[in-house]
Amino acid sequence: MQTDSHILDDVARVATGAMGAASGLKGELDALVKRRLERVLAQMDLVPRDEFDAVKEMAANARSEAEALAERVAALEARLDEAGGGSGETGDGR
Repeated sequence: MQTDSHILDDVARVATGAMGAASGLKGELDALVKRRLERVLAQMDLVPRDEFDAVKEMAANARSEAEALAERVAALEARLDEAGGGSGETGDGR
């Protein structure tokens, strides 16, 4: 009976050692994958989210301003057409 106990103790120690080794291997593998992923991401031409959002907002503002300016130009052209008879000439040969 005591022999069975020793065998079970040995099996438990081997299993515990194997679990510890597997845990260590998992940690090393996680670190390796993380380093590799960081290296790949560093090589990509990515921008931080806050910079992307700032540029996106600037583009939206520029688009709004361009639309407002287009409306003003159209209104001014309409006024010129009404005042000048619609010739479209500027008087300077253009």
